Amino acid sequence: MKYIAYCRKSREEKDKQILSIQAQIAELKEYAKREHLEITEFIEEEKTAKIPGREKFAEVLKKIEKGQASGIIAWHPDRLARNSIDGGKIIYLLDTGKLKDLKFPTSWFENTPQGKFMLNIAFGQSKYYVDNLSENVKRGLRQKLRIGVYPGKAPFGYINNPKTRGIDVEPEKLKAIKKAFELFAEGNKTFTDIAIFLHKFGLRRKNQKPLHINEIRRILANRFYVGIMEYNGEYYEGTHKVIISKELFQQVQRQLEFKDRHKKRRYNFAFMGLMKCGECGATITAESHKKFYKGTNRTVEYVYYRCTKKIKPCNQPYISEPELEQQFRKAINNVALSETWANDWCKWLEEDEKLDIISIHENIEKLEQELRALDEKLNKLLDGYLDGVIESEVYKTKKNEVFEQKLKITEELEQIKQNGSSWLEPFRNFIGSALLCAKIARAKNTSEEIAFFGKTVGSNFFLTNRQLAVSYRKGFAELCAPPPAQSQSRLNFADSLSVGVRGIGPPASRSQTERSTD
Repeated sequence: MKYIAYCRKSREEKDKQILSIQAQIAELKEYAKREHLEITEFIEEEKTAKIPGREKFAEVLKKIEKGQASGIIAWHPDRLARNSIDGGKIIYLLDTGKLKDLKFPTSWFENTPQGKFMLNIAFGQSKYYVDNLSENVKRGLRQKLRIGVYPGKAPFGYINNPKTRGIDVEPEKLKAIKKAFELFAEGNKTFTDIAIFLHKFGLRRKNQKPLHINEIRRILANRFYVGIMEYNGEYYEGTHKVIISKELFQQVQRQLEFKDRHKKRRYNFAFMGLMKCGECGATITAESHKKFYKGTNRTVEYVYYRCTKKIKPCNQPYISEPELEQQFRKAINNVALSETWANDWCKWLEEDEKLDIISIHENIEKLEQELRALDEKLNKLLDGYLDGVIESEVYKTKKNEVFEQKLKITEELEQIKQNGSSWLEPFRNFIGSALLCAKIARAKNTSEEIAFFGKTVGSNFFLTNRQLAVSYRKGFAELCAPPPAQSQSRLNFADSLSVGVRGIGPPASRSQTERSTD
């Protein structure tokens, strides 16, 4: 009698007791030699038997039906089937007589009613093992979610701790993620800009290249960063550290929606999309030209920028990318801040912060009471769901709504606890960016990095007669303005700026910026 040897081990199977495919082949060869069995071929497969559809297993059954062999040898019955459909096919081939025998080194089988009954039990045990294992895994996942621990791979900025089975923070990467959210929320940064920024902090692909724009999009849309874990359509409150506010997250989501309404570019030029034509107002586009030099036997690529002329006829000339880059460097250098001024402004901020401290205990108590009420509401929802009073879909919907309310109140509570300190961050970020201007403008950075920082200091760029005109953002515009009179101190100049959530600029009135120390 001819036998086909079938060897299988799924990549999902972590059980060390299950032999590898090569070990199964060696055992089956030794078993066949000992029992004087003729093996016509070995068929190997690395696929789970939990679900039907294994190609190699189907090939074995097809050969049996064609009469190319009459028996099957496998290490154990569970190598053949761990689901009722594949197990039924084996039993049916035995019933029809096309499959005459099965051999297993680890168990006995005889092609009799009793033997087929025992084989059916073996297949049933294999299926029970799979089902029970699956249920145990699901139960463990649900428990981790209940205690606020994400059961999957931790997102960028976090890391799975194999010892505690929890989620730990990677401080430097998480700070970079927060900064990436802030940059994207400004509305003038592309996915490529964010990828370049994160690449500097070690957030990159395995080949050391910047993250793909699809990965950047997933990061910016991940609710995990605001403390909410989404699993199987249900929201859970995470216990991991959160440094991104809900307000910032919503700003980023609005920017993502805005990006979705725009077509993807075929080419990615550094300064493309930044400028408007100063004559007609049309967009400045870019194009690449290649030129071959016979003397040096090389091809050189040149990039030029020009008006699209889609609004009306325009006579503006083109400009080369190196020339345009130099003008961007000059524009950035014009708003550079000296360390002396930066130190003076930081001292002024520290003094002003001390005067902003107020009592907030009543507001904190009120918000904490609201949080306790929402927790009680969640418990009642869960009791109703477990008692069968509330349907699953209704429970998920209501639970998600309560989570949104909790997140909003928690955000408000955190802002109140921070008191007057949060308003300093925009100004500190501004000072840091202004200090970098001189370094960025003079360093050997790429055109992409120059364009990235150009969008930080400027909002509108116009090109007229090959000359770049810049509308600086608040704060940077004041730095570019003519210097104040000699009698005016640096601190007074800093005092002429107001700090707000959207940046730094001239105050609406003197009374709004002055604080009495009486």
